[in-house]
Amino acid sequence: MINLANKIALVTGSGRGIGKAIALKLSEAGADVVINDINDTAECVAEEIRSTGKNSMAAIANVTSTADVSVMMDNIVAAYGKIDILINNAGITRDQLLLRMTDEEWDSVLNIDLKSVFLCTRAAVKYMLKQRWGRIISISSIVGLAGNPGQANYASAKAGIIGFTRAIAREVAPRGITANAIAPGFIDTDMTQRLKEEQKQELMARIPLGYLGSPKDVANAVTFLASDEAAYITGQVLAVDGGMTMV
Repeated sequence: MINLANKIALVTGSGRGIGKAIALKLSEAGADVVINDINDTAECVAEEIRSTGKNSMAAIANVTSTADVSVMMDNIVAAYGKIDILINNAGITRDQLLLRMTDEEWDSVLNIDLKSVFLCTRAAVKYMLKQRWGRIISISSIVGLAGNPGQANYASAKAGIIGFTRAIAREVAPRGITANAIAPGFIDTDMTQRLKEEQKQELMARIPLGYLGSPKDVANAVTFLASDEAAYITGQVLAVDGGMTMV
């Protein structure tokens, strides 16, 4: 069993969905988890964790704001003395065909999905370098690997996460810090639950394993990469997709 006792983890965008599942799994493995979101859902998840007897705090912050991210990271270190694990999970979609895509639809996705990864990683690495240990795990997507019509903004952001991860993995490896990305496929979330049954069947026909993944599948992969068991893995992209993107 993976043991993350005495580790301090921050999960961005963890008020619901995949981020929440990641936060709960890291807590289950023994980490003290900081729940970040832009609203009070962060406090709700932190309270859910505390109700199990584990340690958790909420950090309500806009992860596209340099000032917010800096204050959030400083507050975490003030409360816990360090930051060991950063999970860059915050993200949105604003799907639109290219010729109809507005500047706002492009900018909002690139800011929340990619700029936030840069800001949070830069802020966390400052502390990780001093302690000579850290885990940076960013949630990309199979769309960042293969593209998808109507998602030029989202695909660009998620592909950018992969390039960013590989670049910083080389920078920080000498200090005992690893950086990896996870590329989820079709995961059973609020978005897929709104699809018609016929659409779900079409999706599952493209998945070799034949079913949608769950947020827990992503959380399990994150927890492994955050652990000492993955100490020799860095600069990699792990597709959690039921085999969709195998080559």
